[in-house]
Amino acid sequence: QVQLVESGGGLVQAGGSLRLSCAASETGFSINGMGWYRQAPGKQRERVTRISRSGNTIYADSVKGRFSISRDNGKNTIHLQMNRLKPEDTAVYYCVADDSPFLTSGAKYWGQGTQVTVSS
Repeated sequence: QVQLVESGGGLVQAGGSLRLSCAASETGFSINGMGWYRQAPGKQRERVTRISRSGNTIYADSVKGRFSISRDNGKNTIHLQMNRLKPEDTAVYYCVADDSPFLTSGAKYWGQGTQVTVSS
């Protein structure tokens, strides 16, 4: 079993930056895709970004140019650098991992979530 633990959430003013981190409890060979989903109250869960084991990345249109994901394959850790944050980015952010590189909403491993709040 793989446990994902997020950190780095908090309160930040609009235009500011925040960095999220996620660490897996084990370096399972089966993990391929890793990334982040987010969900705000009353909103649908949204895939923010994902990175495959080979380094291919995908970003939601809403965060392109502002967020960047990085990965340490050996440690199965990822980081999400969030810049020029907007109030619309306020949500609970979930670290997600899967044996598939695609990291769909049916992904196998989910973290507990970390709150990101962006004030105006």
